[in-house]
Amino acid sequence: MAKKTKLELTWIGKEERPRLEPRILLEDPQLGYPELWWRGKRPFSGVPYYPAEQREEHGEAVRGWRNKLYWGDNLQVMGHLLRKFRGQVNLVYIDPPLDSKAIYKKKIALRGATVTNDRTGFEEKQYGDIWTNDEYLQFMYERLVLIRELLADDGACYLHCDWHRGHQIRMLLDEVFGPNRFQNEIVWNYSGWNRRNSSYYNRRHDTIYYYSRGDEPYFDPYRRPWESKEAYVAARKQKVLVDDGGREYVLSDAGGGKRVQRYLDEAMAEGSHIDDVWELDKLNNSDKEQVGYPTQKPERLLERIIASSCPPGGLVFDCFMGSGTTQAVAMRLGRRFLGADVNLGAIRATTKRLLGLSESLRSPPNMMFKGQAEQKLYTGFNVYTVNQYDIFRNELEARDLLMEALAIRPLPGNGVWHGKLGEGSETRLVRFMPINRIATRADLDIIVKNLDWKLLSKRRAELPNKPVLRVSLVCMGHEPELAGLLALEIQKGLGDLGKGAKLDIEVVDILRDKDHIEFKRDSHARIKVKKGKLVIERFYPMNLLQKLSLDKTAVEDWRELVESVFVDFDYDGKVLRPTVTDVAEGKELVRGEYEVPKDAGTIRVKITDLLSDVLEVTVGTDHA
Repeated sequence: MAKKTKLELTWIGKEERPRLEPRILLEDPQLGYPELWWRGKRPFSGVPYYPAEQREEHGEAVRGWRNKLYWGDNLQVMGHLLRKFRGQVNLVYIDPPLDSKAIYKKKIALRGATVTNDRTGFEEKQYGDIWTNDEYLQFMYERLVLIRELLADDGACYLHCDWHRGHQIRMLLDEVFGPNRFQNEIVWNYSGWNRRNSSYYNRRHDTIYYYSRGDEPYFDPYRRPWESKEAYVAARKQKVLVDDGGREYVLSDAGGGKRVQRYLDEAMAEGSHIDDVWELDKLNNSDKEQVGYPTQKPERLLERIIASSCPPGGLVFDCFMGSGTTQAVAMRLGRRFLGADVNLGAIRATTKRLLGLSESLRSPPNMMFKGQAEQKLYTGFNVYTVNQYDIFRNELEARDLLMEALAIRPLPGNGVWHGKLGEGSETRLVRFMPINRIATRADLDIIVKNLDWKLLSKRRAELPNKPVLRVSLVCMGHEPELAGLLALEIQKGLGDLGKGAKLDIEVVDILRDKDHIEFKRDSHARIKVKKGKLVIERFYPMNLLQKLSLDKTAVEDWRELVESVFVDFDYDGKVLRPTVTDVAEGKELVRGEYEVPKDAGTIRVKITDLLSDVLEVTVGTDHA
């Protein structure tokens, strides 16, 4: 049986007892300093540097700066960013996984109206929020440490969570930033269905924790505009008076019983200071900013945070980017930004959103900020990959594809093993290591701490000449000797029975073995240059077409399957710098035909389908 999660609040000075791992003490700990401990807590002192490869470039640099989006595990992305941006980030906002035990899906709907089936869409898994035992706390702990290192001395971190893990997250934030860096617990209250609950009150709020990096964070309090002069007067419950010059005012209490004049025009211009309870509705399907991404947050929520805790021109970072709400608001408010997500769908959704926003911001091109001269907005951005992420869109897709490709039989509900491989005495237990990042020694802890040791000891005693365990670890890159390290830990765990125990452990590395595994059928297209135009005649997104075939949906126009077409007419062989960004909006379709400049060189075409699968092809200008 897998061991259950055990959490304990400890503090410096509490009576010591044996631990599986040493504690991490922050700088200058004091008696009574809190720390959250869990089984398998691992010290975390840093992360290796990971190189990034630029894949796309959009828009122009402003004052030498381009915003940056990274596709990759945010731990590795932050390992990359630390070299250049340590202590440079003004604001971090994150809406991380909540351990909600849910799988989030996105509705995929065909564009146009020429399909021959009433059902014109389906749901596609985007990401899962299901965690085993204490993986979640270690995951969040390591990322919060790196976030703190990226923040400037006057920087701030806002962490969005809910009732699932909020109490533990607060303890982690206290441990990483220090309890004296806590600034606010913001309650975001929203409306919802009036459900009848028999055991608890309707849950209608999320929590946003606001912590600072240092003692004096930048803060320019957000002011909510007054709806009208009458609303201001009603809130003050004061009589409107008029001075000799005809200006309206009320008598405001300045403290100490002193009454001062408060002119209405000045009060209206300043707006109303807000408190830490924010009543804002969630997005609904009719909101213009809705992009259909699961758990998308409203821009008006991020406006308050960014306007208050990041100066104009400052740097905002969101490493759980999702649909790019943080980046969109930062761009609109004249802040620079970094963004990261391990889900390819998030990268594509954010890229599309930012391209549309930058187009709308071109008129007018400038924006005024309080107390500053006119400043140009930062609309240009680059897209990078960290590590190799060209195989899967997200971890859920990866596991499903690998299960099928490797003929693995799933073991639902098992705390250690995800499936079985093979038959009879040759059956192997399969564990998927974190996909889309390198598997490390630390990733073995969850296996070792949850093994059924009684069963292993019994097997060792009854079958001394047979392997105690047959295991396949499936990963995407791994540290050397990963199999040997797991065997050593199991032998140690068996005690005296472990001496000479046989273990059959193999590592299936997708980066190394992918040529021998058929993951998916590649998309292909027929593209020609005819009479001075680049013409996409046909496009076949094989994965999407396969899903549509299950519903017997026939598609007459390939453009109904396409999210966007980018064309670079002078491709340098490395970075896509599209001069054509044809993005489908609403029921509109991409054009599919594009004028070729007379000085065109190598033409690179990038087509993204509704599943975020991408086809990139090079077309020569000498094609007939």
